[in-house]
Amino acid sequence: FLKLISVRFSLAVLVLLAFLMVLLCLVTILGNMLVILAFIMDRNLRHRSNYFFLNLAVSDFAVGVFCMPLYIPYLWLVMDYLVCAASVFNIVLISYDRFLSVTKAVSYRAQQGIMSSSAIKMVAIWVLALLLYCPAILFWEHVAGHSVVPVDQCYAEFFHNWYFLLCASTLEFFVPLLLVTYFNVHIFHNIQRRQRRGSVQDCEPPRSSSLSWRFCGLPRPGASSPSSEAEESVSSLTRSWRPAVVANGPSRTETSSMALKRNFSASFSSKSGSKLQRDKKIAKSLAIIVCVFAICWAPYSLLMIIRGVCQRKCIPKSLYEATFWLLWINSSLNPFLYPLCHMRFRMAFLKILCPKNFASDFYSRSVLCVLLL
Repeated sequence: FLKLISVRFSLAVLVLLAFLMVLLCLVTILGNMLVILAFIMDRNLRHRSNYFFLNLAVSDFAVGVFCMPLYIPYLWLVMDYLVCAASVFNIVLISYDRFLSVTKAVSYRAQQGIMSSSAIKMVAIWVLALLLYCPAILFWEHVAGHSVVPVDQCYAEFFHNWYFLLCASTLEFFVPLLLVTYFNVHIFHNIQRRQRRGSVQDCEPPRSSSLSWRFCGLPRPGASSPSSEAEESVSSLTRSWRPAVVANGPSRTETSSMALKRNFSASFSSKSGSKLQRDKKIAKSLAIIVCVFAICWAPYSLLMIIRGVCQRKCIPKSLYEATFWLLWINSSLNPFLYPLCHMRFRMAFLKILCPKNFASDFYSRSVLCVLLL
């Protein structure tokens, strides 16, 4: 392999390419290892949705360990296609999990502590990725009865079979892209609908001159009941007061009721506002991950099909190899998207990279980590 590429490139270019490949391999391995260590060291990260990020980090870590440095026939091909497909399917799984957390928050929180369903989904991701390419890699030559790959080269037998490449690319890229786009669109529509509903929500008018406040949170008679969190807030507040009558003035019942409704309104709106802000952050972080995924995978998926149709005659090999490395770069970028979009990952990375013995407070540790990075 080295002899083949040394013919096409000068020694200086070959050294530069080797250095860049080794650097990219190390960044991929170390970056995703950092995500895995964060889960080991920080228990706050160990909840249902973040385990999907761990599964993605494992697949991207495998890309750096097996795909980039190894060039062994079959083993290299199997691991290459397996972990790259698993990385894509993990992004779909993360998008689906975020979609459920935003659009079906009550049922999602009810299943937060159930790890069996998450484990089944993560295993299913690897099985699906294994079934997509590995049988074709291992058995294509035996089914066809002959090999089309030269002895001195290493690529899959279906490399120039455009209809297989079209089907595989549809399942590996186009369908996942449509799914994550669907999830993102519904998440943003859900957030916009809640924002509009909050901005135009009616307030009950004062019932008497003694009640000068306005209340925007409790449902009108006959309306649907509030959520379970709202009911718990009401019950906890109603237990804190008892009715009593005061002569020549508003009763303590009225005063307590006013305080109850004001406190509940503030609590309900505060919880709704914090949930909406959290969902906005989820939507933004997911949109960033999906956009990076689309940018890195789209050129390779399209050129792979075109190259198969025209039998390598219409696409320069250097351009195709550039898109191939762009696909791998996605695994290098994924671990850096976590600290940018999630506070808990930033805190966990700070604990790993900047131990407390270097600095005594959070601000100085943060500055030190910025300088180190």
